Amino acid sequence: MFARMTFYPTLCYNILMEKITSRNWYDRIDETVILGALPFRSMTKQEWQRCNVEFLQLSVTDIFESPCQEKLQLGVKFINKFRNLPTKLNNSHSTDKTYNSGSVYVHCKAGRTRSATLVGCYLMMKNQWSPEEAVAYMQQKRPHILLYTQQWDALRLFHKNYVENK
Repeated sequence: MFARMTFYPTLCYNILMEKITSRNWYDRIDETVILGALPFRSMTKQEWQRCNVEFLQLSVTDIFESPCQEKLQLGVKFINKFRNLPTKLNNSHSTDKTYNSGSVYVHCKAGRTRSATLVGCYLMMKNQWSPEEAVAYMQQKRPHILLYTQQWDALRLFHKNYVENK
Protein backbone atom coordinates (compact mmCIF):
# COMPACT_ATOMS: atom_id res chain seq x y z
CA MET A 1 0.00 0.00 0.00
CA PHE A 2 2.80 2.42 0.91
CA ALA A 3 4.53 1.79 -2.43
CA ARG A 4 1.32 2.57 -4.35
CA MET A 5 0.69 5.77 -2.39
CA THR A 6 4.22 7.01 -3.00
CA PHE A 7 4.50 6.03 -6.68
CA TYR A 8 3.59 9.36 -8.29
CA PRO A 9 5.30 11.63 -5.75
CA THR A 10 8.54 9.66 -6.06
CA LEU A 11 8.23 9.51 -9.85
CA CYS A 12 7.89 13.31 -9.90
CA TYR A 13 10.96 13.51 -7.67
CA ASN A 14 12.90 11.37 -10.17
CA ILE A 15 11.84 13.59 -13.07
CA LEU A 16 12.85 16.69 -11.12
CA MET A 17 16.24 15.23 -10.18
CA GLU A 18 16.93 14.36 -13.81
CA LYS A 19 16.16 17.96 -14.79
CA ILE A 20 18.10 19.80 -12.05
CA THR A 21 21.09 17.49 -11.47
CA SER A 22 23.56 15.61 -13.62
CA ARG A 23 21.50 12.42 -13.32
CA ASN A 24 20.60 10.73 -16.58
CA TRP A 25 17.28 9.00 -17.12
CA TYR A 26 19.31 6.00 -18.25
CA ASP A 27 22.96 4.99 -18.63
CA ARG A 28 24.67 2.32 -20.71
CA ILE A 29 26.36 -0.15 -18.37
CA ASP A 30 28.02 -2.38 -20.97
CA GLU A 31 27.55 -3.48 -24.57
CA THR A 32 24.29 -5.24 -23.68
CA VAL A 33 22.69 -3.50 -20.69
CA ILE A 34 21.18 -0.05 -20.29
CA LEU A 35 20.11 0.72 -16.71
CA GLY A 36 17.49 3.37 -16.28
CA ALA A 37 14.31 4.77 -14.90
CA LEU A 38 10.76 3.94 -15.95
CA PRO A 39 10.40 4.49 -19.70
CA PHE A 40 7.40 6.58 -20.62
CA ARG A 41 5.13 5.25 -23.35
CA SER A 42 5.62 8.43 -25.37
CA MET A 43 9.38 7.82 -25.32
CA THR A 44 9.41 4.22 -26.41
CA LYS A 45 6.22 2.77 -27.88
CA GLN A 46 7.07 3.37 -31.56
CA GLU A 47 10.72 2.47 -31.01
CA TRP A 48 9.80 -0.79 -29.26
CA GLN A 49 7.43 -1.77 -32.07
CA ARG A 50 9.96 -0.88 -34.76
CA CYS A 51 12.72 -2.86 -33.03
CA ASN A 52 10.53 -5.86 -32.20
CA VAL A 53 11.42 -5.58 -28.50
CA GLU A 54 10.85 -8.56 -26.23
CA PHE A 55 9.53 -7.82 -22.77
CA LEU A 56 10.03 -9.53 -19.42
CA GLN A 57 8.31 -8.16 -16.34
CA LEU A 58 9.62 -9.15 -12.92
CA SER A 59 7.28 -7.45 -10.48
CA VAL A 60 8.92 -6.34 -7.24
CA THR A 61 7.33 -3.99 -4.72
CA ASP A 62 8.93 -0.56 -4.72
CA ILE A 63 10.86 1.11 -1.91
CA PHE A 64 11.79 -1.64 0.53
CA GLU A 65 12.01 -4.91 -1.40
CA SER A 66 14.57 -6.68 -3.51
CA PRO A 67 13.95 -9.15 -6.33
CA CYS A 68 13.86 -12.76 -5.07
CA GLN A 69 16.57 -15.15 -6.24
CA GLU A 70 14.24 -16.82 -8.74
CA LYS A 71 13.45 -13.47 -10.39
CA LEU A 72 17.13 -12.51 -10.41
CA GLN A 73 17.94 -15.79 -12.17
CA LEU A 74 15.16 -15.23 -14.72
CA GLY A 75 16.34 -11.67 -15.34
CA VAL A 76 20.00 -12.64 -15.83
CA LYS A 77 18.97 -15.45 -18.18
CA PHE A 78 16.81 -12.99 -20.16
CA ILE A 79 19.66 -10.45 -20.45
CA ASN A 80 22.09 -13.15 -21.56
CA LYS A 81 19.82 -14.01 -24.52
CA PHE A 82 20.79 -10.65 -26.01
CA ARG A 83 24.56 -10.78 -25.49
CA ASN A 84 26.51 -10.82 -28.75
CA LEU A 85 23.37 -11.01 -30.81
CA PRO A 86 24.53 -10.75 -34.44
CA THR A 87 22.54 -8.61 -36.84
CA LYS A 88 23.30 -7.39 -40.34
CA LEU A 89 23.74 -3.67 -40.81
CA ASN A 90 22.89 -2.58 -44.32
CA ASN A 91 23.21 1.02 -45.36
CA SER A 92 25.00 3.05 -48.00
CA HIS A 93 28.05 3.53 -45.74
CA SER A 94 28.44 -0.14 -44.87
CA THR A 95 29.13 -3.37 -46.69
CA ASP A 96 27.03 -5.95 -44.84
CA LYS A 97 28.88 -5.79 -41.50
CA THR A 98 27.88 -7.82 -38.47
CA TYR A 99 27.54 -5.92 -35.21
CA ASN A 100 26.18 -6.41 -31.72
CA SER A 101 22.61 -5.14 -31.62
CA GLY A 102 21.33 -6.92 -28.54
CA SER A 103 20.54 -4.36 -25.87
CA VAL A 104 18.34 -4.77 -22.82
CA TYR A 105 16.81 -1.82 -20.99
CA VAL A 106 16.61 -2.83 -17.33
CA HIS A 107 14.46 -0.46 -15.32
CA CYS A 108 12.43 0.14 -12.24
CA LYS A 109 10.87 3.47 -11.35
CA ALA A 110 14.16 5.32 -10.80
CA GLY A 111 16.76 2.87 -12.10
CA ARG A 112 18.59 2.99 -8.79
CA THR A 113 17.68 0.06 -6.54
CA ARG A 114 15.61 -2.89 -7.79
CA SER A 115 16.92 -2.76 -11.36
CA ALA A 116 20.47 -2.13 -10.14
CA THR A 117 20.22 -5.32 -8.09
CA LEU A 118 19.41 -7.32 -11.22
CA VAL A 119 22.15 -5.64 -13.24
CA GLY A 120 24.60 -6.33 -10.42
CA CYS A 121 23.73 -10.05 -10.62
CA TYR A 122 24.19 -10.00 -14.40
CA LEU A 123 27.61 -8.34 -14.03
CA MET A 124 28.69 -10.84 -11.37
CA MET A 125 27.77 -13.78 -13.63
CA LYS A 126 29.28 -12.25 -16.74
CA ASN A 127 32.58 -11.16 -15.18
CA GLN A 128 32.87 -13.48 -12.17
CA TRP A 129 32.88 -10.40 -9.94
CA SER A 130 32.08 -10.01 -6.27
CA PRO A 131 29.01 -7.95 -5.31
CA GLU A 132 31.31 -5.07 -4.33
CA GLU A 133 33.07 -5.13 -7.72
CA ALA A 134 29.77 -5.21 -9.61
CA VAL A 135 28.32 -2.30 -7.62
CA ALA A 136 31.52 -0.25 -7.92
CA TYR A 137 31.43 -0.74 -11.69
CA MET A 138 27.77 0.28 -11.91
CA GLN A 139 28.47 3.36 -9.79
CA GLN A 140 31.09 4.46 -12.32
CA LYS A 141 28.40 4.39 -15.01
CA ARG A 142 25.38 5.44 -12.92
CA PRO A 143 26.59 7.18 -9.74
CA HIS A 144 23.18 7.58 -8.14
CA ILE A 145 22.34 3.88 -7.73
CA LEU A 146 21.24 3.22 -4.18
CA LEU A 147 21.31 -0.23 -2.59
CA TYR A 148 19.96 -0.94 0.87
CA THR A 149 20.63 -3.92 3.13
CA GLN A 150 18.08 -6.17 1.41
CA GLN A 151 19.59 -5.50 -2.04
CA TRP A 152 23.12 -6.17 -0.76
CA ASP A 153 21.82 -9.38 0.85
CA ALA A 154 20.26 -10.44 -2.47
CA LEU A 155 23.50 -9.71 -4.34
CA ARG A 156 25.59 -11.67 -1.83
CA LEU A 157 23.20 -14.63 -1.87
CA PHE A 158 23.15 -14.65 -5.69
CA HIS A 159 26.96 -14.53 -5.72
CA LYS A 160 27.19 -17.40 -3.24
CA ASN A 161 24.67 -19.57 -5.08
CA TYR A 162 25.42 -18.86 -8.75
CA VAL A 163 28.82 -17.22 -9.12
CA GLU A 164 31.13 -18.75 -6.50
CA ASN A 165 30.06 -22.27 -7.40
CA LYS A 166 30.82 -21.95 -11.13
